[in-house]
Parts: sequence; C-alpha cells; structure tokens
Amino acid sequence: MMPVPSTADRDTSTAGASAAAEAPAFWQLGVAGELIDALAEIGIEQTFSIQELAIPLALSGRDLIGQARTGMGKTYAFGIPLLDRVFDDAAVAEIDGTPRALVVVPTRELAVQVGEDLRRAARYTPVRTVTIYGGRPYEEQIDSLHQGADVIVGTPGRLLDLYDRGELVLSAVAILVLDEADEMLDMGFLPDIEKLWAGLPQKLQTMLFSATMPGPILTLARSKMRRPVHIRAEAADAPATHTTTHQVVFKSHRMDKPEVLARILQASGRGRTIIFTRTKRAAADVSGDLAHRGFNVAAVHGDLGQVAREHSLEAFRTGTVDILVATDVAARGIDVDDVTHVVNYQTPDDPMTYIHRIGRTGRAGQSGIAITLVGYDEAHKWGLINSELDLGQPEPPEWFSTSPELFEALDLPDTVTSTVGASRAVYGSQPARARREAHSVDPSRYTRSQRGGKRR
Repeated sequence: MMPVPSTADRDTSTAGASAAAEAPAFWQLGVAGELIDALAEIGIEQTFSIQELAIPLALSGRDLIGQARTGMGKTYAFGIPLLDRVFDDAAVAEIDGTPRALVVVPTRELAVQVGEDLRRAARYTPVRTVTIYGGRPYEEQIDSLHQGADVIVGTPGRLLDLYDRGELVLSAVAILVLDEADEMLDMGFLPDIEKLWAGLPQKLQTMLFSATMPGPILTLARSKMRRPVHIRAEAADAPATHTTTHQVVFKSHRMDKPEVLARILQASGRGRTIIFTRTKRAAADVSGDLAHRGFNVAAVHGDLGQVAREHSLEAFRTGTVDILVATDVAARGIDVDDVTHVVNYQTPDDPMTYIHRIGRTGRAGQSGIAITLVGYDEAHKWGLINSELDLGQPEPPEWFSTSPELFEALDLPDTVTSTVGASRAVYGSQPARARREAHSVDPSRYTRSQRGGKRR
C-alpha cells in the first residue's frame, strides 16, 4: 500500500470519474501556449487519463506517483508540466544552461524516445534537452552538457558516471522524474538512483511513474518524496490487458514456427508489427529468416551496437520498416501507438512480461491483435500465465501453418505462401559480401588439419 501520512495528504485519484466525459484539451489544464502549439503540430490536442490527472498537480509543484501501463500517455503526463515549469515558473530558477530537470529511465532506447518527445514538445521554447546513456562516447555527451542543458534524460549508470566525474551538475535541479520505476528496480538500478538522488537539492519536486508499485519502490517514495499524490489512470480492478487487444493463442511446433509466422504477417489489416523473442540469438535468427522470405524487417537486441539499435527503432517508428523483431529488454524503449499486431514467437517467462509485450498493441483506444505461439516445451510457462491472468485458455489448440483455424482466426487469404518476395537484408545489417569480408580470416594461420578447429 501507499505510504499515507493522512487522508488529506494522500489525495488519491483515479480516472474512473472523468472517463465518462470527453478528455480535456491541454489548454484547459493551463499548459503554456508554446507547448500546446508544438503538440498540435504533431497531432496531439486531447489528453489521456493519466495526463488529465497528473498535469494540474504537477504544474502546481506537487510530488506525485503516477501508475499507468505502457501506452497510456505517461511521457507527456510528466513531460508537459516539467517543460512548462522549467520554461516559465517563478519557483524554478531561470534557465542558464545548467540542468533544471532530471528524467531517469531504465534503458537506452527509452531515453532516446523520451528525449525526442520532450524536444518536439519544447520546440517553441528555449528549453534544451540532452539525452545521456551508455553505449555512446563520453566526449560527445560531455560536450552537449558544456554547451548547455536545461533538461537531462538519461539512464542511471551513465548519469552517475558523469556526476562522479564532475561533468553533470545537479545542484540546480528542481524537478526529478523516475520513469518506469519498476523496470529500474528489476534491472538493479535502485542503488544508482539513490546515489543520484543524494546529489540533488533538498527542495525538489519528484514525479515517479510506474506500471506496478512493488515494495522497494514504495519504500523509496516514503523516504524521499513529500506527501505524494497517488494517481492511477484506470480503476483498481481494471483488466491486466487492454480490452481492445484480441488475443490469439495456440500451440506451434518449433520447426513449423517460421512458416506460421510468415503467414501471420500476411494477415488482413496488418500494420506495424512487433515480434518478441526471449533470446538475442532467436531475434537474429527470426529477423534473418523473415528478410530471406522477402519481408521488410529490422531487429533490436543486445548483440547489435547502440547506433544500429537506434537506427532500427527509428526505421520502425517512421514506417521505413513495418516489422520489428526484439528481445524484451531491447523493446522497453519502443513507444509507438499504431502497432496493429504483436507476436510472441517464444512464450514469455512470466505474466508481467506477457502483459508488457501485448500492451504494445491495442493502445489509445485502437484495436490490436496479440498472437502467442506456445512451443511444446513452453506449455508450463503458458499455464502459469493463463492461471495468473485468468485468460481462460489453459489448453491452447494445436495449429500448424496449414491449419484452417489459423487462416480463419487471422483472416488470412487462401493464397498466402511462405514468401512475399525476393530475399533482402535485415534493415541496417551489412550486405552479405561485407559480412564475409569482415569475418574472413587468413588461411595461412591454420594448417589443413586445424581449419575449423584449433588456432595455430
């Protein structure tokens, strides 16, 4: 439960009361005109529930804890009031190139996404946003800080590194945001966050956003925050998954999964699609197989360099590719509203991961389809997910790539085949020739008997 100093201090809210009425526009919540104009240019005018609840409180300088799932508009729920206060709030010192706000996120991909969202919203203000994360040279990020940064978005490890080096100045920060706090806890970042927090001023507005509220997060809130308001973007008894997401679950033989997947991707009405795997190797194999079958596909996983991952995500966001194969960790930075299909190529390890995965579709009131291919060796995992989430499918049917049930469930044309065109490269990958040359070795370094075995 939330730490509660008193009933008056707590002021707990939900979106239930306001859900029936039309969502207010940003101007009705007192947001600065410069921010409203920038949002309107990218087609954002009406608020989501979490924004409606959070923005007025955050503009007043209150500490708050926002609880909402992926796709509920959390970024602008904290981002708009943060920018508004940094831009024009007498309680926040005038911007001078040293940070006034710090946004901490769990992954590089999410840092890039949040940073870009804030830059778009702040385009008609002088507020400068800098994104800080690992996997990129220190020098370029230090240069950005020296040139002036009013808002910092970053991952805990790199932020702490730069703070310890004396390059990140936290003495003038007035607003702290912890986004996806539960994910940061799962990834072991809590000690880093506490060290960063210790370097911040005592007088500080703190906003903590999380899909769930595990005990350590609440303990952190109790010890650091000033009588936070706890808001939820949905009723406490709301379903775990989006009601607009249609879930299709069936058993699929490991050897037949590539054929099944190729047909799924030809479903009627399919748009942007995310395919989830548990391992980096599986992500590389699946993306390579799909590209070989003619699909326009990119991949995001830990074996790719940071630049390659960013290029893949940007290609997916902009529509350059319409299929993205990702591992769970890499996918935490994906925040795209118009994903029509999510495919669990491998069954997730636990119910929460399942919720996070399929929550990528059926967002913002849009319809979506989540498809789970349960391998024969994954039945026990599915059983736990089904039981915990009460999905009513303890024994999924067994379908093959030729099963009529598959065609009917996904409205597949009878004419679909296992390929859609000529073989192509996975987006962003090296051409086959370049890969061969990059990995070629000098034959003279090996004897005849040693080739393929030990090095001389």
